[in-house]
Amino acid sequence: MEQRQPDDEVMGKSHSELRPASQLRLKGQVVLAGSAGYDEARRVWNGAVDRRPAMIAYCADTRDVVEAVTFARSRTFPVAVRSGGHNVAGLSVCDGGIVIDLSRMKRIDVDPVRRTARAEAGLDLGEFDRATQAHGLATTMGVNSDTGIAGLTLGGGFGKLGRKFGLTCDNLIAAEVVTAEGQVLRASATEHPDLLWGLKGGGGNFGIVTAFEYRLHPIGTSLPVASTLYLYYRAREAMQFYDEFARNAADEVNVDAALVTLPSGDRFFNISGCYVGSHRDGERALSPIVKFGSPLETRLATVPYLEIQSGGDALFPRGRRYYWKAQFLREIGAGAIDALLDAYARAPNTSSLLVLQHVGGAIARVPVSNSPYANRDAAFDCFPVAIWDDPAGDEANMRWARELWSAVRPYSTGGVYANNLGDEGEDRVRDAYGENYARLVALKNKYDPTNFFRLNQNIKPTT
Repeated sequence: MEQRQPDDEVMGKSHSELRPASQLRLKGQVVLAGSAGYDEARRVWNGAVDRRPAMIAYCADTRDVVEAVTFARSRTFPVAVRSGGHNVAGLSVCDGGIVIDLSRMKRIDVDPVRRTARAEAGLDLGEFDRATQAHGLATTMGVNSDTGIAGLTLGGGFGKLGRKFGLTCDNLIAAEVVTAEGQVLRASATEHPDLLWGLKGGGGNFGIVTAFEYRLHPIGTSLPVASTLYLYYRAREAMQFYDEFARNAADEVNVDAALVTLPSGDRFFNISGCYVGSHRDGERALSPIVKFGSPLETRLATVPYLEIQSGGDALFPRGRRYYWKAQFLREIGAGAIDALLDAYARAPNTSSLLVLQHVGGAIARVPVSNSPYANRDAAFDCFPVAIWDDPAGDEANMRWARELWSAVRPYSTGGVYANNLGDEGEDRVRDAYGENYARLVALKNKYDPTNFFRLNQNIKPTT
């Protein structure tokens, strides 16, 4: 994993300017470099990220966030903002700066009558889902239960419910934001609506969101699911079926797929779908998945929604080393299938995945101008996921992911999902936002003209 090295001047400055810790008046906790618990506090989900901030400020409430922002501005330190810490490039932790950590801000208030939820930014999606499912409600909310809701929402937000109800950000109705000047603003349809627009996929460029308000949907507490596993020599025909089935599926159907390897070294193609609706309709809509071809394994069942949402957790535990590169596809044609199968056959270890995430549906019917998220015409998000443990394997694993991405590049839309971006430069950030990029720059000029919030998929101001 490419890492920025600490700047000696900044690191030296940190030791003199950050003491005593009482200068930062928090209800929460301040952890300084070298103090007890520091090494645990600086870790993030991706074990390949090894950065050493001068301070981690665990905020207990919005006032703490204001205090931390004011403190950081007065000392011109780089600032990283962390909630779940799931960003693959590790942008939620920095060398020699201050990490403003919201992970302990976990209040959630669900209104089952209005079908809304106000959720503080420290919640992970598992905690959010459990609170809303107590009322048979949900909104689109990711695929890994310890992902933070903050980063997920601010980058767009894919999930099993997306094709039916839109992206997570499409269901965002208001937010509480601490700006770079330390102001606390409410962004809604009537208060700072331009800021609310920017938060619907524009990332952490405009401030620190301390609480989100979401629209919820009645889904019950269980959904129909289907899955199949095909031997690798049958993967080509199964991928052709998957492409056609997924692109023509009803909005209620979400069907993802992956090339996977078992511990034995044998490679397979997996299709996994769910249906947002009645169990009877779901079984009928999903049955083609289990009937196609000659799968090695099939499943058609009704499963608790919370189980669906945590089903992939075992594949992505905290502390392993991760790297991926993503791009959108409108279809998975013969050329793309050939490139995928050829490149995946050279995967460096049994943990390596090639993921195809199903989008479209309701996502595609939202006008591009409604939010920064611009790639609404895509049908699939396609990305190789390299997963390993030994640092000696860094080069081989990252090279494999890049080579697979390059092999599929000719068949992509050119766009990319902001939440799947690594540290790939300004051009790829522009690819995430397309025609909305200029509007985002104007917002950056208004709300963060000094680029105080820059450790993100950065929109650079022009002022």
